[in-house]
Amino acid sequence: MNSVPVRQRQLVLASGNAGKLAELRALLQPMGVQVQSQGELGIAGAEEPHQSFLENALAKARHAARLSGLPALADDSGLCCRALEGAPGVRSARYAGEHASDADNNAFLLQRLAGSAQRDAHFSCVIVALRHAEDPEPLVADGRWDGRILDAAQGLGGFGYDPLFWLPELGLTAAQLPPERKNRLSHRGLAMQALVARLHERWQW
Repeated sequence: MNSVPVRQRQLVLASGNAGKLAELRALLQPMGVQVQSQGELGIAGAEEPHQSFLENALAKARHAARLSGLPALADDSGLCCRALEGAPGVRSARYAGEHASDADNNAFLLQRLAGSAQRDAHFSCVIVALRHAEDPEPLVADGRWDGRILDAAQGLGGFGYDPLFWLPELGLTAAQLPPERKNRLSHRGLAMQALVARLHERWQW
């Protein structure tokens, strides 16, 4: 039996990103799931040495589940630019350096794309949920959000590369979308919608 009792509908999020935590709490709240960040539990982040979003998400989820004793959820996501052969990819959060800010990463991306007419890009997200650290059947879902990279930032919302990520069909950047609309449309939102279906089916949440 794979179901998790209602009283245990808690997840630890293997991330310290406040924006990501807010998005995931909003997405899981209708299911009555309590989400805590690993930082709130005093858990340091896991190493992310892998070359794929899936491998990094699994490593982070197992680390958080092992140290918290709770079911864990982790995502690994990033921006993939066609002109840069998929970069920044898994290094999106540290593209300009290990301790780079969002502004640093955005500036470095624009530098790398300077003079390029090829601006197609997409956000990719892989989300993993584990019942416990040794769970042999992780729930896995993914999502993709297509757009283009602007020459200058527009909008004050979101985080990461959102101010540069232009959505032609909407005439807006990701940073100009209201949070609830972004949650429905984004790579993470799409991945979470797929994961919610799996939580219902496999864990009976």
